Amino acid sequence: MGVKPIYGVGLDAGSVATRLVVCLLERGRVRLLGCGAAASEGWTKGRIGDQKAVSHSILRALREAEATAGISVESVVVGMGGPTLRGANGRGVLELGQMREIEQRDVNRVVNRAARVQLQEDRMLLQLFPQDFVVNDHPGHRDPRKMVASRLEIHIHLVTCSTQEHNWIIGAVNQAHMEVEESIFEGLAGCYAAVYPEERREGIAVVDIGAESTELAVYYGDSMQLASTIRVCGDHFTRDLAQGLCLSFEDAELVKLEYGAASAHSCPDNVLVEVPAPENREPRQVQRKLINQILEARSEELFEHVRLELARVGMEHGLLGGVFLTGSGAKLPELCDIAERVLGCQARYGLAVGIEGWPEELRDPEWTTAAGLAMYSAKLKTKAAEAREAAGWLGKVLR
Repeated sequence: MGVKPIYGVGLDAGSVATRLVVCLLERGRVRLLGCGAAASEGWTKGRIGDQKAVSHSILRALREAEATAGISVESVVVGMGGPTLRGANGRGVLELGQMREIEQRDVNRVVNRAARVQLQEDRMLLQLFPQDFVVNDHPGHRDPRKMVASRLEIHIHLVTCSTQEHNWIIGAVNQAHMEVEESIFEGLAGCYAAVYPEERREGIAVVDIGAESTELAVYYGDSMQLASTIRVCGDHFTRDLAQGLCLSFEDAELVKLEYGAASAHSCPDNVLVEVPAPENREPRQVQRKLINQILEARSEELFEHVRLELARVGMEHGLLGGVFLTGSGAKLPELCDIAERVLGCQARYGLAVGIEGWPEELRDPEWTTAAGLAMYSAKLKTKAAEAREAAGWLGKVLR
């Protein structure tokens, strides 16, 4: 009897586009089998407004992915983001009573204590990230098992989200005839796809800029230091142009994509571009530099918010590995230059790495999250038995 193939499937259900990636795990490597994308419907300001419409979008992306992969998809790992997501630090303490060797059950108990936090109504724990263990008041340990101590403490980062929003996205996936293997923070998925483990240890940030939400994930020394949402997203850039140039939202989006850049310094004053006009009116011309000045102001605001979030956890000068920009909003030209200027570290596009057969047309920041979710799905399945039998809570944090 042949070995059953292991598939990794990731679903990135965004407010503008829904993307699904199907991979096959073979000989320890992840290979792309197929992918699908569809225009999203049923979203309002980053939240689900019509579950059935969201499900139809997922189903369209699923059918395309199944057709290209040549398999039937039964389950997925789905990403969670949006304005309802929150991150917070937690702490748990376990008194062992006497000096003895720390066992797996002790690790499980101290993690459970740290996870027992009082959540507000409509809040649920999405993910838990151990940062470090403190053994007899000595911090900095990643795995305390088999160490001898009388006191064990853990510092963790908790990611929470809206229970209702979580149930709605799970329900939409179920209506598309798939099970959800796990739901994870989208910022983690972007990091999983685009950042090598050795880069995370130096301190990195992933800024996932979507149309209606922006997620921030910060890593240092193998552990997540911060999961957060930024209130500036892709639609803010478009609305600024619509107001500044007296355009409709749709026309402003076209102007942004065709002529926009995040920096106005390199644009000459005498370059004029034609912008759409209402019906029965002649098209008019505006300075291209004006377009870029509007976008530059919003770009600086975006990364000022990121800088403030980094300062909240003492990481404003700690990103030696740099910042990685993912999501459809990251494709604005010269956005990396603004990130470097405001944050004082190197910036680059966060593109998926480590998937065999990943085509050039998918080397795009908007596909990074879906790729990371598929990679996470593949590793989740291969590590499931090991995590259940031996690793406990530590095994549930895939690195």
